[in-house]
Amino acid sequence: MTILATEQAAATAGREGQATSKDGKIDMKLSPPGSNGPGTNPEQLFAAGYAACFGQAIKAMAGQHGIEIDADALKVDATVQLHKGEDGGFYIDATLDAHIAGADQEQAETLVEKAHEICPYSKATRGNIEVTLQANGTALKAAA
Repeated sequence: MTILATEQAAATAGREGQATSKDGKIDMKLSPPGSNGPGTNPEQLFAAGYAACFGQAIKAMAGQHGIEIDADALKVDATVQLHKGEDGGFYIDATLDAHIAGADQEQAETLVEKAHEICPYSKATRGNIEVTLQANGTALKAAA
């Protein structure tokens, strides 16, 4: 396996602290989700990362399958929910809704399914959290 990139970030003081990256590109306050505090939270950061990664996977799949899309208009809305389980533990789930300009609904659904197979975030979460897939607001069959 070839390493393509190594990125580092750190957080101090948990959900009420500061997140920084070693290269200085990230330097932001953190606030607990739903607190209306001044900072972002881990769930928002995870949603942003997953949306960006999934969008790139859609672009790759469109190229591999000869489906022309408007890559500049491609948008993935990622919703990450934080839950407290009956066991007292905390859990997340995610919904990804891809809006793929230039693709019809069938093509969009195919691209979303194929992207879910190759996206590193999807691979990392597969079997660990519930991920719901949508194309243009329409739910696809259950995802793993």
